[in-house]
Amino acid sequence: MLLPKARGELSEALFDALRSDTGEVGSLRPEPTDNDDAQIALWTMYELHYAGFEDVDDELEWNPDVLRLRRSLEQDFEAGLRARHTETTLDEPFAEGLFAYIADHDGPSLAAYVQRKADREQVLELLRHRSIYHLKESDPVAWSVPRLPTAPKAALMELQYDEFGGGDPNRLHAHLFALGLEASGLRADPFAYIDDVPVEILELNNAMSLFGLHRRLRAASLGHLAAFEATSSLPSRRMAQGLARLELPQEMIAYYEEHVEADAVHEQLAVRTICGALVAEEPQLVDDVVFGAYTCLDLEDRYAARMLDEWDAA
Repeated sequence: MLLPKARGELSEALFDALRSDTGEVGSLRPEPTDNDDAQIALWTMYELHYAGFEDVDDELEWNPDVLRLRRSLEQDFEAGLRARHTETTLDEPFAEGLFAYIADHDGPSLAAYVQRKADREQVLELLRHRSIYHLKESDPVAWSVPRLPTAPKAALMELQYDEFGGGDPNRLHAHLFALGLEASGLRADPFAYIDDVPVEILELNNAMSLFGLHRRLRAASLGHLAAFEATSSLPSRRMAQGLARLELPQEMIAYYEEHVEADAVHEQLAVRTICGALVAEEPQLVDDVVFGAYTCLDLEDRYAARMLDEWDAA
């Protein structure tokens, strides 16, 4: 995997520095051209902590100047996410309160559109965009594992074990999505479509990395996971039905069918056993759980609204 295309002055300067022999980024200032520029720069610096890039020295993962620039951008990003969120008090008990909070969030549904109206090209565009997350599915929340007390840690690992194929590499969810992409005539190599995705996809992925990489945001990471899982089963069913309507390959349909049943179980694990166990031990983290859940729902809404508007699907 090579560095993506720059989207502005900051990312262009950053990528040039990352490719250089010295990796000197100390002179760079966090003055992005626009949000696209900021988000692709942030996404790239986060990716140094995952698989990295062939044209970037691995030593730069912990380069102090890179981290300093990343921190400046993510502070602005986090501040923007928090500004959108209105703090709320969940009803008791906690699990029912969080389920109700998630259920009360009403946003546009891409899955419903795919189920009934989308054409083949629109669906393929959606799959290309979604590949940025699905080809490393559940990796961001894995950062939270060593930061949790015993009960939520064990519960998270139960969910993660399923996400990572239960020990079978052929059942790894990211691998299943890759098989679906290939069968659909799309590229399955990691981040093949990063240069084509809108900024909303970058924000979706950056929020998960932000939450996962900071211990102080561990509850937001789990809240994000809970909202993701609790809003996945029915949309996955709709996606599978829409893909079947358009006669896309069974490999792609199978990926979503897998999530119809799996995520119906995962939502209970994520809300009750993972988040519930965490706040039982650390009740001061309830607000961060809700913030993470809201962020997941809000960013998904923003992406859906953009795509439905572009497709003139109002």
